[in-house]
Amino acid sequence: MAALKTSGLLTGFALSMALTVSSALASDLPSRKGAPPVPVAPSITWFDIAVSVKGMTDYNFRGISQTDRKPAIQGGAELQIYDNLFYVGVYASNVDLATSPPAEIDFYGGIRPKFGPVTVDLGIWQYYYPGEKAYIDTAGVFWTPKNTDYTEVYGKVSYNFEDKLILGANVFYAWDWLGTGASGTYASVTAKYNLPFLEGLSVSGELGHYWLGTTNLAIWSTLPPTNLPNYTYWNAGVSYTWKNLTADVRYHDTNLSKTECFLLTADPRGITSGSGRSKWCNPTVVATLSFDITASSVGIFAPK
Repeated sequence: MAALKTSGLLTGFALSMALTVSSALASDLPSRKGAPPVPVAPSITWFDIAVSVKGMTDYNFRGISQTDRKPAIQGGAELQIYDNLFYVGVYASNVDLATSPPAEIDFYGGIRPKFGPVTVDLGIWQYYYPGEKAYIDTAGVFWTPKNTDYTEVYGKVSYNFEDKLILGANVFYAWDWLGTGASGTYASVTAKYNLPFLEGLSVSGELGHYWLGTTNLAIWSTLPPTNLPNYTYWNAGVSYTWKNLTADVRYHDTNLSKTECFLLTADPRGITSGSGRSKWCNPTVVATLSFDITASSVGIFAPK
């Protein structure tokens, strides 16, 4: 009996040792999940260039036609620095305005910091109209300044709700709007919703208000200072983006009367007809086709 007990104890001890050794060996085996991945530092695009080309049925700027209701071709390039934190750019469009410039050329720059879903944009924009001349009627009355170039400073903020809904608010200020000596403050709210049933399809709109000041007597020697009318502007439309192309159809409107519109635009038809009215601020639908591309998307300046 003692021998049997001793044999049983030895067998149990051996089995216990075998299990312990087996457990120790198992603990030394590599995990099926593998080693944790090494954190990868986010890549930075130090420089990039964004290029945009647009064709539209009417160049409508804050509710007012800049091309006498005719089509426009626009294009520009923007240099973006350090993941688009800093930027400078140039943009141009054909125009048909009372001062007869052959084009509008814009220069701008600013900073676009991002804080999670929030993007802030602070900058300055210069509107340049080369080759202008004051519009003077047959009685020698000046209807426009000789130079309508002006500068705006602006601030924008937007919030991106998981790439589904983007809400924005914007403020622009010019201390010499269109060279008239009047100040101009434009503020608006925007919204864009990406429709869930078709990728690239979205609806968007803007509601804004323009506060305009009083013109400077020195601008027009033959006209008294004039209080420019404030007005409300809105647009709504649908867009579809496929790769680098975007098609957009948009409704634009203001609450300006035809007489107020003439006061802001000096539309030559209002002068030659003697009506003192303009249709440049009327409701309109504008179709736009645009092509946008960045240098990094084709391998230039792309992070390695």
